[in-house]
Amino acid sequence: RKNTKRVPSFRKLLRTSKIKLDNKLKNKQYKQQSAAKKYRKEQKKLRQAVRDAVCRKPFPLEDYKKKHVAEKQEEEKEDDALPLDMMDEDDLKLMEDLAQKASFLTRDISSNEPVHVKKRKQESVIEKYEKMPRRMKTEPEKELIHLLPIKDKGGIIPQTMEKPVLNGAEDEEEDAEEMEVAEDFSEEPLPVLTSEEMAAQRKRKLQERKMHIAALASAILSDPENNVASFLNQIKKVKELRAMLMEQDPNVAVIVRKLVMVSLMEIFKDIAPSYKIRPLTEAEKATKVKKETQKLREFEEGLVSQYKFYLENLEQTIKDWKQRKLKKSNVISLKAYKGLAEIAVKCLCELLVALPHFNFHNNIIVLIVPLMNDASKTISELCSEAVKKLFKQDKLGFASLGVVKVISGLVKGRNYNVRPEVLKVFLHLRIKEVELKKDSEDIAPKKKFMTYKEKRKNLSRMQRKWKKAEEKLERELLEAEASESKEKKLKLHTETLDVVFLTYFRILKKAQKSPLLPAVLEGLAKFAHLINVEFFDDLLIVLHSLIASGGLTYRESLHCILSAFHILSGQGDVLNIDPMKFYTHLYKTLFSLHAGRTNDDIGIVLQCLDVMLAKRRKQVSQQRALAFIKRLSTLALHVLPNSSVGILATNRVLMQTFPKMDLLLDNESQGSGVYLPELDEPEHCNAQNTALWELHLLQRHYHPTVQKFAAHLSVGAPAEGSGALSLDLSRRPATELFEAYSMRGMTFNPPVPSVTPRRKDTFSQKDSFLNEELNEQLQQHISKTVIHKTLDFAKHLKESSLS
Repeated sequence: RKNTKRVPSFRKLLRTSKIKLDNKLKNKQYKQQSAAKKYRKEQKKLRQAVRDAVCRKPFPLEDYKKKHVAEKQEEEKEDDALPLDMMDEDDLKLMEDLAQKASFLTRDISSNEPVHVKKRKQESVIEKYEKMPRRMKTEPEKELIHLLPIKDKGGIIPQTMEKPVLNGAEDEEEDAEEMEVAEDFSEEPLPVLTSEEMAAQRKRKLQERKMHIAALASAILSDPENNVASFLNQIKKVKELRAMLMEQDPNVAVIVRKLVMVSLMEIFKDIAPSYKIRPLTEAEKATKVKKETQKLREFEEGLVSQYKFYLENLEQTIKDWKQRKLKKSNVISLKAYKGLAEIAVKCLCELLVALPHFNFHNNIIVLIVPLMNDASKTISELCSEAVKKLFKQDKLGFASLGVVKVISGLVKGRNYNVRPEVLKVFLHLRIKEVELKKDSEDIAPKKKFMTYKEKRKNLSRMQRKWKKAEEKLERELLEAEASESKEKKLKLHTETLDVVFLTYFRILKKAQKSPLLPAVLEGLAKFAHLINVEFFDDLLIVLHSLIASGGLTYRESLHCILSAFHILSGQGDVLNIDPMKFYTHLYKTLFSLHAGRTNDDIGIVLQCLDVMLAKRRKQVSQQRALAFIKRLSTLALHVLPNSSVGILATNRVLMQTFPKMDLLLDNESQGSGVYLPELDEPEHCNAQNTALWELHLLQRHYHPTVQKFAAHLSVGAPAEGSGALSLDLSRRPATELFEAYSMRGMTFNPPVPSVTPRRKDTFSQKDSFLNEELNEQLQQHISKTVIHKTLDFAKHLKESSLS
């Protein structure tokens, strides 16, 4: 009979004692040994039979017949032979034909004639049946069951008993009883429920499960640290709550599993200690300790094991959803697995951020980081936000280093085919901020101990003895402090940045056309001041080659320029490198900015101008500064108001930083030459021979802040006096003003054109606001008009100067 014994459930295994598990293991090993022994015996008998057949000497068929005639006669006398008159003639003929043929053991092996002369198709059915192998009848071996041992003075005595084997009749009776029970059950009519009754029943079941989950959670969280006696009871309740992750009722399975996942996550966040629990060594296990200490050890061991099982359940849920695999029970549909997987990912993200010091944190990192590249946008954003939070709150650097290593391995393993958001999380590393802050060791004065001479001079013998013991205790306390040293932090940060730059340089070298390039350039722009000086020359050459190739977008080229000047503004000051090519490229592409909609490219341009001109004022010539001020003033005419405010604020800084910028406020030309606005070289466009006539147009701008800046610049940008700006505008940098006046989701009210007459009674407050689309169209129209006027005016100036 086929063995129908089921594998024990996980809950049953949890309640099984250690001795029972050992006995089950012994039973399993005994069965394997008995099966192997039985197989060896059969093989031995088969080898012996073959050996006897080979060694036996062949003899003719006639001798074989004579030899066995007497034996057949004796057997016929002893047994009741079948009378020949009861056999047909065909059967007798068949028996005689079979007797003429020799078997394998009786035929002459030395003869070359084959035994089976006929073809295989003509063989009779009996011959085929004779060739089939026979099975030997063997008595079934008795199975032993290991029982609980008995202990006496002599030691432990193992106990066993034979496994009872049911007879065929008993099996048939049991089967009949089971069939009868099944028939009786099937004959009972099932109650038919309406949809309202089913909804009420589901609601009642769900409420029962919620109350049970709440009761278990409140019992677990009832003062777990101070009540040492209830540690083991809490672990049992955690097991019981975790067993509800396998809810089998299809009506409430999905909601119950989600509730249990979230409840266990909050429980582990609450009861997990603020240190990592390490496994005990053999020496520590053998040492006798107090009962409270032993219970605490058991609690920690149980907590770690249950936490591990919980993480494995979350991981399995995500894997089942990724593989589109259903369980055998089919309790949850494939569509509902996505919701379960999202809850599992949320729980893992919460644990990643809340318990960076606890066990299995690296395992959570390995699970979360690949999900940042998931096709599902929800899951990808959840994981990315969790990693960003972890970077922002990580003060030591251990967790950040682990995440960065896993991300670097993921990018290399996927052959740089990952989402750009995976690399953009590097921008949230707080390495720069932590290094700028002072550690607690630097702020607090270090403890000074008395020297031997000072003790000998100022203290008695007994006082020196007490002082020695006190200083020894203070040294031990200082060594046991949890605060990390600054050197250790810097070492971790250096290792983290090495991995980050290694990832960036790999992409720059092997995947320049990858969509990851903007994220790489943005990261280089942020961390460029921390790169080793040895890589500066090669990195600047690579950045310039990327710009010169022409395959980058406008924003990517801006990031290249920003990265290059961040490199040169830090340790690159000592290098004699002329970045004139980057100045030329930015000057040439300033008019590529979009004039009709809000974009973030203006913010990057303002950062580039600040790094290129204001912070490098000693390396910038007067001609270059004049050319940039003139082109920025022209650019301010045809961009949105927030961009105009940022550009004019940058012009204000440049006019206050560089001397003789008031040349642009004078109508008289300085030196020879004519201003060439179409030339791409800022050094040779003769910007000193032009004037900032754009400021007069900007003073009639519809935005009041733009008007203030234009009037301020037209009088020379004074720091004080009647023409000075207010404090809220003068003290804020250009990028901050650009963000403050940003128009995302906002509208402003330009004056209503006079060509559209309205009645006063129909004029309302809503009519004073234009929507964003109409505003963009108006800006495009204004910008086109201003550009045409600007070109006409420049052409007129050029013709008049030539005449």
